[in-house]
Amino acid sequence: MELLFPLLILALLVPMFLGIRRQKKEMAKTAELQDSLNVGDRVLTTSGLHATVVELGEGTVDLEVAPGIVTTWSRMVIRELLVEDDEEFEEEDIDEILDETPADETPAVEKAPVEETPEETKRRLDTE
Repeated sequence: MELLFPLLILALLVPMFLGIRRQKKEMAKTAELQDSLNVGDRVLTTSGLHATVVELGEGTVDLEVAPGIVTTWSRMVIRELLVEDDEEFEEEDIDEILDETPADETPAVEKAPVEETPEETKRRLDTE
């Protein structure tokens, strides 16, 4: 019985200590990210906003959320740095992919419906 109480305390303190340690590591990682921001970086805020860094202040950052729309935010809201894929398909790459597709797997192309005039549409609906 005398050994049960210290084991219970230990069982409660160890997970709490590990959780605090993990949280400190995450905070340090986030602080490092916020200090390493550069103009032109694509970022994601804690509210889910995708934006581009336009200007950096002491504790603030100006984000361009749309062309010509710049808003000022606290640096603390920057959650992660977005990395864009620079790899674009070239026209030759698309042609190669299309050439490699077997003919029997190519879906049949349906013809687009012909535009009706308003009078033709009314006539068609009246007959139905």
